[in-house]
Amino acid sequence: MSSYIEYLKALPIGIREKLEKEIANKSEKEKEKIIIETYYNWISKCFEPNEAIGILTTQSVSEPATQATMRVYHLAGGTTFKITLGLPRLIELFDARKKISTPMMYIYLKDEYDNEENAYKIASEIVERKIWEEFQVALNLSEMTIEISGEEEKVKELYNLLKKKFKVFEVKKQKNKVILIPKKEYNVKQLRILKDRIEKLTFKGISGVERATIIKEGNKNVIQTLGSNLKELFKRNYEIIDYTKTYCNNPHEIAEVLGIEAARHLLLLEIYKTLQQQGLDVDTRFLSIIADAMCFTGEIQAIGRHGVAGRRESVLAKAGFEETVKHLVNAAIKNQIDKLQGPFENLMIGNLVPIGTGRVKLVYHERNK
Repeated sequence: MSSYIEYLKALPIGIREKLEKEIANKSEKEKEKIIIETYYNWISKCFEPNEAIGILTTQSVSEPATQATMRVYHLAGGTTFKITLGLPRLIELFDARKKISTPMMYIYLKDEYDNEENAYKIASEIVERKIWEEFQVALNLSEMTIEISGEEEKVKELYNLLKKKFKVFEVKKQKNKVILIPKKEYNVKQLRILKDRIEKLTFKGISGVERATIIKEGNKNVIQTLGSNLKELFKRNYEIIDYTKTYCNNPHEIAEVLGIEAARHLLLLEIYKTLQQQGLDVDTRFLSIIADAMCFTGEIQAIGRHGVAGRRESVLAKAGFEETVKHLVNAAIKNQIDKLQGPFENLMIGNLVPIGTGRVKLVYHERNK
């Protein structure tokens, strides 16, 4: 490596974050010495070839996770946000759930625009406001139409929105009212259903963002939202938002917008952060193995029979995990062969497990005397 910065980048995220705080006020020579020493100290503790890292990872994460609480905490600062933490959050991450209980976004501002005024401006713009919050929506049963009334300026915006969204209506605008006239006959029940759809339509802001608040990270103002729609936020391309730092806490959403590598990094970060919040210290190398296994195929997969565990080639390993009869019957029908390459299947039949020294095969040829 050409410089000590490359050594720093090679370190795991947990060690790197602690080290960056430790060397913040050091001179360049001191930084270089500390970083290189830390790097070689870390690399010397890496695993040996044929080490049973899968079992060690399972033990190192599962045992502390049993100490995680089941509680849901409130954010500090008197806000009404509730964040899922502890064991429920770990289960969400390991199960790779697409719909998480408390989706959130963390929006950072560019350094030159980073102040409370700009932060509150963006926060107020992105919070979703539905039509029922801004207008009065009523059925005119004598005319069989839907009438929406409100402030004149807002009515103009609403008129343009409804023209794009609803092709089944003829949209007419009056001074402070929009009238929706169905292009075909609807009964009262059908008209009420359409009225409910219109009321729930997003008028302003970003769909899915229920609330937003400003939190401090050091000297920076960060907008934290309840509800997430990263794709729509990126489409808006606000000049003052730093999109290189902005993220959400849903790995699937990150994978869709930023790619699988970013999703893998978020999984690692969220698992590490959740454990740290519970006072549980797990080496980030174990967490990296889990994140790598979940993202190995290019898509996020759960740790379970429908994901990582179900991807095993070994019939006996899959049968030993869950749904034993199903896997054995399927293997018999398809004439599958278990090559006995993993530790679990060898253990089941009493073979030497192929890890550590059991992986090494030595052949001795006696010389002719």
